[in-house]
Amino acid sequence: MLSTLHIKNIGIIEDLSIDFNKGLNVLTGETGAGKTLIIDSLGIISGGRFSKDMIRKGATNSFVELCMYVPGSEKSEDGNIIVSREININGKNMCKINGRMVTVNELKGFMKEFIEIHGQNDNQNLLDSKKHLNYLDSYSGKELSVLKKEYENYYYKYKEVLRKLKENFGDEKEKQRKIDLLQYQINEIEEAGLKLGEEEELEEQRKLMLNSEKISESLNTANNLIGENGIDNISTAIRALEKIETFDKKYEDISSSLKNIYYDLQEISRDICMYKDDTYFDGEKRDYIEERLDLIHSLKRKYGNSIEEIINYKEEIKKELEKIENLEEYNIKLRKRKEELEENLNNLAKNIHEIRTKNSSKLISEINKQLEDLEMKNAKINIKVDYIDNEFFESGKDKVEFYIITNLGEDEKELSKIASGGEMSRIMLAIKKVLAEFDSTDILIFDEIDTGISGKAANSVAKKLKSISNKHQVLCISHLPNIAAIADYNYFISKDVSGKRTRTKVKLLKEDEVIKEIARISSGEINDITIKYAKELRNKKAS
Repeated sequence: MLSTLHIKNIGIIEDLSIDFNKGLNVLTGETGAGKTLIIDSLGIISGGRFSKDMIRKGATNSFVELCMYVPGSEKSEDGNIIVSREININGKNMCKINGRMVTVNELKGFMKEFIEIHGQNDNQNLLDSKKHLNYLDSYSGKELSVLKKEYENYYYKYKEVLRKLKENFGDEKEKQRKIDLLQYQINEIEEAGLKLGEEEELEEQRKLMLNSEKISESLNTANNLIGENGIDNISTAIRALEKIETFDKKYEDISSSLKNIYYDLQEISRDICMYKDDTYFDGEKRDYIEERLDLIHSLKRKYGNSIEEIINYKEEIKKELEKIENLEEYNIKLRKRKEELEENLNNLAKNIHEIRTKNSSKLISEINKQLEDLEMKNAKINIKVDYIDNEFFESGKDKVEFYIITNLGEDEKELSKIASGGEMSRIMLAIKKVLAEFDSTDILIFDEIDTGISGKAANSVAKKLKSISNKHQVLCISHLPNIAAIADYNYFISKDVSGKRTRTKVKLLKEDEVIKEIARISSGEINDITIKYAKELRNKKAS
């Protein structure tokens, strides 16, 4: 049950809170006072679309919050659920369920279990063929419910077998495709003949190759300087020191150190000459290094970030290939089980189809009778139950869709292509009346359901709303005294102008105020005659 609705900064609504009650809640009031904005706000909090133009002038955001009481809900220990949605002028959304942030889609999925809105623009459930199936199945009762549970049990086992077959490549085409892919990958890696450390070695050679000219020039310069003057000069210095080394120990030590430098320099000179020879790279070697590095980089993009990872990947897919080739015996059992489940599913689906077909005729008759009461005498609902032979659905093999003829002589068409907003609301009212005791949706909202009707049709709409409210909480915007008179709770929506701004106000009416409001909407005036008429209508509700 919806207990409280709080709205801020939507259209002319500045800050509004409404406490709703069980049964039939009827909203009446002045034209343009914000009645439809209240329904729009319920659509927004239910995950519906929102236009930035709806944000109140001068405000930076809109906010809608509601509290529902849902006994036994997993979302709340005490049954109270608080849902909120804030929308900023920059388009940012913030949705919460009991304080936990959710996406708009999560909010929509959650709220559709509790609230249905039926009005000029909100009849999505009636246009959704999945809901059509639910309507028919609810009407079909326990006999179908038992079969569906049995079918669903087999269906989930069937889906599990399909999953295992897919994972185990039980499908021959899929299996062969995977084997070919794995074998190709193994061959590609093995043919590359990769070695650990190879990439680093090639990169080093490539670096030397790219800088070979500079390296060679520098080595030549160093070698020339050492060879031309360095070694000869040191040799001359050694001979000079040898002449005096017997005179003092310190001269002998200097001579010895210089000889060591001489030998080291000779070694360095030989190394430089050797390095200089190694800096030459022919074109063939350069091409080999580049091609080899390109191959390694290509394999890294496919199979890993390093040569070690590529080699490890090859070992893994070898094991996977071996596993696939040894799964055939297990897959034979799975395919046999799949055939058994398909046989059970087909048998149950045929029985389900027969029950749906039988009950669709009864449901058609009852809905059309309700439509006749609602002064839609020429409108005829038809329910098509098509058996889809080559596919299993979660609830059988049927596609169920509602069609309608609104005028004699016309062809039947999908509801979405032929019915107006007002007609859609009355069609939904007729369906809800027939399915009232089966429907699990707690809160039903009807906006402008009385558009274009009066007299007998208005009385019929009022009675059906009242009947539905015995099983559901109903919120209804109406301009008809017949509906206002049958309400359990009446709310008057008005607008207040102050400070050059318009604001929506709402008031829960007391009994004497209800009489005056029924009188007002019956003729536009409150006088003795309209008051008497209002009391008569109200007395009918009491009786």
